Amino acid sequence: MGEHLTTKTLRRQALFWLGAIVVFGIFLFIFRSVLLPFLAGFVLAYFLDPVADYLERKGMSRVWATVTILLVFLIVFLLALAIIVPVLASQAIDFAGNLPSYLTRLREVISSAKIDISWLNTFFGIDTSALNFGFDMQKITDSFDSYLEEGFGVVKTVVQGIWNSGQAAMSIVSLLVVAPVVAFYMLLDWDKMIAKIDGWIPRDHVSTVRVIARDMNEAVAGFIRGQGTVSLILGIFYAISLTIAGLNFGLLIGLLTGVLSFIPYVGSAIGLILSIGVALVQFWPDYIQIGIIAAIFFAGQFFEGNFLQPKMVGDSVGLHPVWLMFALFAFGSLFGFTGMLIAVPAAAAVGVLVRFALSAYLNSDLYRTENTSGAIETKAETEE
Repeated sequence: MGEHLTTKTLRRQALFWLGAIVVFGIFLFIFRSVLLPFLAGFVLAYFLDPVADYLERKGMSRVWATVTILLVFLIVFLLALAIIVPVLASQAIDFAGNLPSYLTRLREVISSAKIDISWLNTFFGIDTSALNFGFDMQKITDSFDSYLEEGFGVVKTVVQGIWNSGQAAMSIVSLLVVAPVVAFYMLLDWDKMIAKIDGWIPRDHVSTVRVIARDMNEAVAGFIRGQGTVSLILGIFYAISLTIAGLNFGLLIGLLTGVLSFIPYVGSAIGLILSIGVALVQFWPDYIQIGIIAAIFFAGQFFEGNFLQPKMVGDSVGLHPVWLMFALFAFGSLFGFTGMLIAVPAAAAVGVLVRFALSAYLNSDLYRTENTSGAIETKAETEE
């Protein structure tokens, strides 16, 4: 932004954007319990709008382009549900039924674990009987129980948040019905809505708002479309790899990891913990098999960090990891599970506004006056 701003203009723009953010935040907070199906429909329309524009350029009307896109999407989605859901449901029921015995077995594995250092005596002649590493397995087991209890508390909170979102949407079925309907109407009238909103913008701010909206669109689109594709690829990779490796509930854990990967850091962490936990119970003391399960996740993270993220998401979000983590916690606390889904796109939009505000400040009289005074003082000191 190269335009010079007076202090009065800067103040007016700051008040305008601050007011817009406050109103939008209040709206989200008031209607947070019913946001999920509408958010899903909006994201679906946003994701498919470039396809509709492409079909329009090829001569298809907007109505038929919208109908065709959503029909193809729903057919593929329903076929995937028909093929995958029965297997996932079976694995989920088995996992829930076996969870108590798995936790008991995991506790036994940890409490019975011993560190074998006899090889030090065999190869180096070191008297291992004199070595004391200070491991107290009872304390470790007690700590495990404590962390397990805390972990259950976190899982319970997350599940309750998801359940509350489901109750607000009235059921998963209503979510699957409402979201496509919302997506249809939004996709049909997308260009009209954009033009209408553009007409509501105060004429004094229209050029600025258009620039900011373009930057926001690039940042948010880069994340939603890019991260959505990354999550899909990771889900397929983990599901197939864990299943081939012979891990119980591999398909369930793999797809769950892929879905949760849309939320940065959360998906990979939960997937790794679940996989290693199941692997310890299932394969102990086969270290090689447990190592294979861990290697699958490390390979997935390497592939994501070095190939998928740079190619499909890149620097479009442009946010520091600490800011992303703060956004996840803040939005999750305010809006529940729905908030965690919108945290990164919202943070990207806020990041655009912050960069705009900083640019406006650096091109305002407020900054230039202070900077000029400082420059004069520095020059005077140098001459002395």
